[in-house]
Amino acid sequence: MLLFKLKCKLLLLVFLFSGLPLLHTQPHWTTEEESIAFVGLTLQQLIDRFGVPRLVYAARGLEDWQDDVVFVYDQGYFYIYRDRVWQVGIHSVRGISRGDPQGIIYLRMGENAVAQGNSFFYPLHVTPWPLMLRWDIDNAGRVQAIFIYRSDL
Repeated sequence: MLLFKLKCKLLLLVFLFSGLPLLHTQPHWTTEEESIAFVGLTLQQLIDRFGVPRLVYAARGLEDWQDDVVFVYDQGYFYIYRDRVWQVGIHSVRGISRGDPQGIIYLRMGENAVAQGNSFFYPLHVTPWPLMLRWDIDNAGRVQAIFIYRSDL
């Protein structure tokens, strides 16, 4: 009986400690595919999935038609055009995170990453509509922002 109780306690401890890392994790997107799937969501789908945004603001483009409403969640930034998400700002993708030196983009993405101005572009051929990955670089040569977006809008 004592051996049975010890085994039960040991099993309970293993079970409890195996779940501890889950208590301290922040919500985030674990795959690029999941981030890509957010492009094209309707407003209703976005709110159903993530709830009320933590912050909402207007992002000014160079032209009037480029103005967006941005919904901010812990997972990232959702740029809305009319009633759909057309661009998602994310924290990292393909092993490249905000704050990394720009050289990592060539190391991870190869020659298909095209530098233009202060950004790098990489086409994604995973959906029927054109999608692009973009890394914006700051004056210190580090990744400042990462976006997945519909390049036809």
